[in-house]
Amino acid sequence: MLSQQDMLEAERHGKQVRSIYVYEAPVRLWHWLNALAMVVLAVTGYFIGTPLPTQPGEASANFLMGYIRFAHFAAAYIFAIGLAARIYWAFVGNHHARQIFMLPISNKHWWSEVFFELRWYLFLEKTPKKYVGHNPMAQLMMFFFFTVLAVGMVFTGFAIYSEGAGLGHWSDLAFGWVIPALGGSMQVHNLHRLGMWIMMTFALVHIYAAIREDIMSRQSLISTMISGWRMFKD
Repeated sequence: MLSQQDMLEAERHGKQVRSIYVYEAPVRLWHWLNALAMVVLAVTGYFIGTPLPTQPGEASANFLMGYIRFAHFAAAYIFAIGLAARIYWAFVGNHHARQIFMLPISNKHWWSEVFFELRWYLFLEKTPKKYVGHNPMAQLMMFFFFTVLAVGMVFTGFAIYSEGAGLGHWSDLAFGWVIPALGGSMQVHNLHRLGMWIMMTFALVHIYAAIREDIMSRQSLISTMISGWRMFKD
């Protein structure tokens, strides 16, 4: 969860905590590769669902939609493999690496911190709290709007991919069952596209919150995902 204990212990001994190493190199590398893959997936996915007008000239001389589909599939593999690697690192990395995969839902103090952060984001609290990793509200949102949603996007995406790959392809064997389970091909397409809009909306909120916290809570967020060190300005 959040690691305030070390900070409080340091304060008891008259020490001021200025920086703590939070995010290990594999987490930071995954974060930026994942962000790039999401952008490519969103842009190419939009055009796959809403194709461009017919291109002039001979069909054999135009492969624009083919390139768009290839970019989408390549980014999808990066996204899926990266997610699998990130889940693996949650088990072997430090405790901050597990925050977006495990919620301490039975911890009453954690829930009180969630609601405090909600009031802080709504400008109902005047003084922010300091957190080493994700604050509880961010942890909750990341779990549902990224972790759970990302798994759903992988399942629905590769299920759609299996339709073109054909029967017997690995994607059909692994994810072909998703289509009948969710009510058919059109329903899976609609859910996958809805997931894209939800994920992109959350990404915008995530960027806003990171910039806001960097300024208002007087602790680093954006630079932390580059260097790994959480800096406390006060």
